[in-house]
Amino acid sequence: MMNGLEKSDSCIVAEKPVNKSVPAEAESVEPRRETKGNTVEAPMRRTQSRESVELGLARVRERAKARKREQFTNLLHHVSVDALRLSYYSLKRAAAPGVDEVTWEQYGEELEANLARLHGCVHRGGYRPQPSRRLSIPKEDGRRRTLGVAALEDKILQGAVVNVLNAVYEQDFLGFSYGFRPGRSQHDALDALAYCIRNTAVNWVLDLDIQRFFDTLDQDWLMRFVEHRIGDKRIQRLIRQWLKAGAIEDGEWQATEEGTPQGGVASPLLANIYLHYSFDLWADRWRRREARGNVTIVRYADDIVCGFQYQGDARRFQQALRERLEQFGLTMHPEKTRLLEFGRFAHQHRTMRGLGKPETLDFLGFKHICGRTREGKFLLRRKTRRDRMRAKLRELKEGLMRRRHLPIREQGQWLGRVVRGYFAYHAVPTNRASLQGFLHAVKRYWLKALKRRGQRDKTTWDTLARLARAYLPTPRARHPWPDARFRVTYSR
Repeated sequence: MMNGLEKSDSCIVAEKPVNKSVPAEAESVEPRRETKGNTVEAPMRRTQSRESVELGLARVRERAKARKREQFTNLLHHVSVDALRLSYYSLKRAAAPGVDEVTWEQYGEELEANLARLHGCVHRGGYRPQPSRRLSIPKEDGRRRTLGVAALEDKILQGAVVNVLNAVYEQDFLGFSYGFRPGRSQHDALDALAYCIRNTAVNWVLDLDIQRFFDTLDQDWLMRFVEHRIGDKRIQRLIRQWLKAGAIEDGEWQATEEGTPQGGVASPLLANIYLHYSFDLWADRWRRREARGNVTIVRYADDIVCGFQYQGDARRFQQALRERLEQFGLTMHPEKTRLLEFGRFAHQHRTMRGLGKPETLDFLGFKHICGRTREGKFLLRRKTRRDRMRAKLRELKEGLMRRRHLPIREQGQWLGRVVRGYFAYHAVPTNRASLQGFLHAVKRYWLKALKRRGQRDKTTWDTLARLARAYLPTPRARHPWPDARFRVTYSR
């Protein structure tokens, strides 16, 4: 077997020789067409913007990967007009405007002139960010979440700077960090958690939540963390300006002495930088030096789940982490932070001690449950959280009642888009019952909206069933099993 593998590997390595200035004997009979350029030349860009931006950032990535402790002192020149243009087109078209009241479409009417003016203002040092517009939106648990909506030009510049900084920090961030990173999503974090629970020695889980992280983040510590890698004073100045720009709430300006606006373009990266130095590096070192058994970590922004083989390790880690976070002005959420027995053998161990079923774990909108297959084997079941489903159904019901007088075709098309978007995230294996319940509620709301179009409406469930078959998707799993996708994504 080994000899066969070695033979196949040698065949793969043995490639045809590169082009030579003097043709070989076989080429004298069948001459090759000349190549259109020397292979050692730098690749030519195919477009005016994206290729030129990527070529410059590729060199930054290579240097950041090769020199982990080096500071980058000259990065602002990568914030070019092309980079600003790409940032503009990456923004959401229908996003709420900031204090400037400028929409995406309005800014694009004279896009090139506006980008050239912004570019010159930034590189001359005359750029001043506008304060963010502070909004408060309801959360699933009834509380309110504060968001900061930046002006459109500030969003464009932040997006271009974030693309440059990502080229540096993506080489530094650890593998268990998944939140708001290029090429990583919530489902990557969910797959990693499911894989760790299913295939590693995890008996205890610490469900960690940092209380009001984006609001209490220490700006001085953040700038010290940024300066570890970013030595360009102009980039540092831009970040300080964004942090100190303030916020407008009820027509009054308020200073922002701590935190970073949740919902801003640069805030997710700044939060990842803060947690990389305050949590990730420390936690990775702790599990290698202090832990007696297996320790796994999955972090998505400030939502963190740590798996432990031994309860003693979990308690020591929790206590040490509390002291670690206090050094950087952070605190664990007293209600959302829990240590629970969870994993493949949790049900068996709790039964031996005369306890009930294992507690459930909430992470990224799903309730994780220690279940069993028909053969009695361990099965990690994931169901949509009820509070998240109810919040989405309330939002859908309100939108449907506003559209109840539109033609049925338009209603069906809108509902189909909403339900497909919901299924795109929640349609995971073992969650079919929740999907069916969600779809049934959507049909019930639709029937109610149709009946309120007039007193003589005679729409029945049979009629609605035909409409549902025509416009609404079927509840089935649209994501593979976590183990399968995780093994493909991380083949090692």
